[in-house]
Amino acid sequence: MTAPPSAETAATPEHHGPAPVRRSAVRRTGLARGTALALGASASNQIGAGLGALAFPAIGPLGVVAVRQLVAVAVLTPLGRPRLRGISWADRRLILALGLIFSVMNATLYLAIERIGLGLAITLEFLGPLVLAVVASRRLLDLLCGLLAAVGVVVLVAPGPSTDLLGIALGLVAAASWASYVLLNRSLGRRLPGVRGAAGASVVSAVIWIPFGAAWFIAHPPPLWALALAAACGLLASALPFAVDMIALRSLPTGLFSTLQSMHPVWAAVAGLVILQQVLTPREWLGIGLIVLSNAAVTSAGLLRRQG
Repeated sequence: MTAPPSAETAATPEHHGPAPVRRSAVRRTGLARGTALALGASASNQIGAGLGALAFPAIGPLGVVAVRQLVAVAVLTPLGRPRLRGISWADRRLILALGLIFSVMNATLYLAIERIGLGLAITLEFLGPLVLAVVASRRLLDLLCGLLAAVGVVVLVAPGPSTDLLGIALGLVAAASWASYVLLNRSLGRRLPGVRGAAGASVVSAVIWIPFGAAWFIAHPPPLWALALAAACGLLASALPFAVDMIALRSLPTGLFSTLQSMHPVWAAVAGLVILQQVLTPREWLGIGLIVLSNAAVTSAGLLRRQG
């Protein structure tokens, strides 16, 4: 029988060596799992948008948004359990503003998708958080990345006589709405615990869309297949990504998570091609690539500065 280690032996570094290794392995596993979840959530988001677009001919983009909002509130309300009791009037105003912005963001995005396609609309919307990151940084490298993104936009939309200016304008309104959504969500996240703010905003958004959706569907009775596609859009593009992103953020640094969000335009282009048969030209792929690259550079640089 081997004698038990003495106190002196047990305190030597050799016996504690494997612990940091195990912690490092656990951290790497957590990062890998979080990365996979974040990428899966972004892909789910764009697959859902593609399925929703299939229902446009039957119920239109606003009909799809109405169903999507109702599905989102059905999932987020039990999760967030929003309660007005204990919430100040200032917080209530923020929740109301967030719900309004959320409605505008989704409505303008889906109207843009109908006009200019999934890949282009999502890429334009993606400019919202990118501009926020550049403005907040004020570093030369990030400003150059912002300039690169601007070049990407020009390459992507190729302004000319045949350009769908309304579709582009709707995409840019969605981008501004997303930037506002990020700021309001961040403010509410600091003032209210958990996801109460986001859940409350989803209720506000649903209240806005319920009368519109009821009037629309009474005037245009929807086929079941269109409702099913819109509901799938709500699950895949709202409820599932929200829940999965919450899990992913537990094991991912915020900067890395933001960098992974750069995949949204890429997934959107792929979903548009596979689901909607929307083929992008090499010029459009180049524009998307420049915007994605600029966002990845800005968020990665921010992450490295914080770690340094």
